[in-house]
Amino acid sequence: MALNREQKRMLQRQGELGPDGEPLRTKRGPQNQRPKEQRTSPRQFVKEVRGELRKVAWPTRSETINYSIITLITLVIATLLIFGIDWVFSELVLRLFNAK
Repeated sequence: MALNREQKRMLQRQGELGPDGEPLRTKRGPQNQRPKEQRTSPRQFVKEVRGELRKVAWPTRSETINYSIITLITLVIATLLIFGIDWVFSELVLRLFNAK
């Protein structure tokens, strides 16, 4: 396989080629494989999840209400905007083809 200088340099940086440009032989087999990680028990998993949830900065009730109101207002505005643009374009197309 012919490699240009950039490819050779990149492969050397990645450790796949030696300084002379020859491919390095890597051993394949069980010695290069990662050992399997131990599975956690369901009880340990729940403990870790609860520990992580304690670290979360939960919003207060008033913040949740404010964010919900902002979301609903934004949703209404976006819906009205899309409805308005759709209505304008449909009127233009109908007038263009004299369908009315």
